[in-house]
Amino acid sequence: MTIQIRMGGYGPPSTTCSRGLKVMGDRLESDFGKDVEVKYVWNVMDLGYQGGDLLWMAEHGILTLSYQSTSYLADRVPELEFADLPFLFDDLAHARAAMDGKLGGYLSRKIEERIPGYRVLGFFENGYRHVSNRLHPVRTLADLKGLRTRLMPGKTHNQSFALLGAVPFSLDLKPGLEAIVAGKVDAQENPLANTVDYGAHKVHQYHTLTGHSYLSRGIYLNRAQFESWPKALQEGIQSAAREAILVQRELALAEEKVARKAIEEAGGEVIELAPENRTAFVNAVRPLHAEARRRFGEEMFALLR
Repeated sequence: MTIQIRMGGYGPPSTTCSRGLKVMGDRLESDFGKDVEVKYVWNVMDLGYQGGDLLWMAEHGILTLSYQSTSYLADRVPELEFADLPFLFDDLAHARAAMDGKLGGYLSRKIEERIPGYRVLGFFENGYRHVSNRLHPVRTLADLKGLRTRLMPGKTHNQSFALLGAVPFSLDLKPGLEAIVAGKVDAQENPLANTVDYGAHKVHQYHTLTGHSYLSRGIYLNRAQFESWPKALQEGIQSAAREAILVQRELALAEEKVARKAIEEAGGEVIELAPENRTAFVNAVRPLHAEARRRFGEEMFALLR
């Protein structure tokens, strides 16, 4: 009997996460032939859903697996709020090592404990997030003050931008994009590739490389379907996911460079923060780190090392 595997996301086939799914699917079809049939739903928003709907679709088996930023699960898995902390990692290598190592392992276990419908296969890279806006260059903390800023859902993101002086608006992707294009918000934050993929660079001239947050997109597999499979397929999809994660991350690096060029070609200004101004950003959100230490304990921060 052929096992159908339905993979879903919220972007066109050209995005790095979509291409990561395709690496997984191709590997499974190569290894298992006619025993598996892989189907893709590249962008559920094209079907009238919200990006956040991917989570329940995978949890309840409508999709076999999906990806989504971990922030979308923080209301059900409070430990994920730790991963939302701004300026948490030293650099990209540190972030990847933590998510592949003790921190990622701990967060995966917590997700599976609190949401028994999931098996976590690992983490795609959503990357470092930056601020774009339609009004003026953001070079200092004062320049961010009062900017109405679209954020993804998540308490920590909201608190971060409130501390930075912005006016936060938490909106799911589709209504968030509509608000950006219509000018109902002044600013948004995303990796450069997302900013270009979603067309925000067409209405935002100013792009500041704040690097304020590194986010991962968990790969969530329906546990009931996984446990019904032969052991060889269970091991096969885990191996395929590890391969796909490595490929997706390298694609994401390349895509950021392409996106920066696209922003500049569209007339956008890309601004790098001076060291002293970046320090001011970091200092402004320190209360969140202090609160996290009280809430989660020093052992959570030890997982970063």
